[in-house]
Amino acid sequence: MYNELIDKLQEETQNLGLAEALVFVAEKFKGKTVFSTSFGIEDQVITDAIFRSKADVKLFTLDTGRLFEETYEVYSRTVSRYKLAIVPYYPNQDEIQEFVVKKGINSFYESVENRKECCRIRKIEPLKKALAGAEIWITGIRAEQSENRKDFHLFEYDESFKLIKFNPLLLWTEQEVTDYVKANSVPYNPLHDKGFVSIGCAPCTRAIEPGEDFRAGRWWWEDSKKECGLHSHQN
Repeated sequence: MYNELIDKLQEETQNLGLAEALVFVAEKFKGKTVFSTSFGIEDQVITDAIFRSKADVKLFTLDTGRLFEETYEVYSRTVSRYKLAIVPYYPNQDEIQEFVVKKGINSFYESVENRKECCRIRKIEPLKKALAGAEIWITGIRAEQSENRKDFHLFEYDESFKLIKFNPLLLWTEQEVTDYVKANSVPYNPLHDKGFVSIGCAPCTRAIEPGEDFRAGRWWWEDSKKECGLHSHQN
């Protein structure tokens, strides 16, 4: 069932621009379309397009409690600029408390297991709440961002969260994203100007050096696929 629907969505949106595609999807899944923003530059492009197109999309963000101050600043500037409601979802306080008491405040540096548990509590569980009742989830994923994401599709069924994922910027280049932001005076995180291309929690993100992989700044102490579980891919 989902394969046929996804093929149809791909066909119906293949000649549409970003704003047109967002409106089309929002109408197709009326009241069931959500967009998750982490206030990275790609997400800011989509937020701007939602505002300009007046697409009926619910915006939300995951506040892990360990974000950069610059991220909170761009959050504030974005709400002020667009007058859009961006609903924050937070981790369960009891789970965080238990994890920190048992493992330590920075235990994610000690093992991949600890890091993934921290991501689960701070990101995955709040995401489940945010996606409850949604039928389609819009993301800012681009194929250039990692080897894993090169295999993603414009529309695909996300088995983990049981809904369709729409990646409207999948084939955009970094230059196209930057050009859009400049042309439309879109507010963006100033950390991008300091070599931070993928911005997550402050303890888990660093700037990358020229020539490094896009995801090299995330969980840099690990030899892993550099994903937290939000965007798993099913072939």
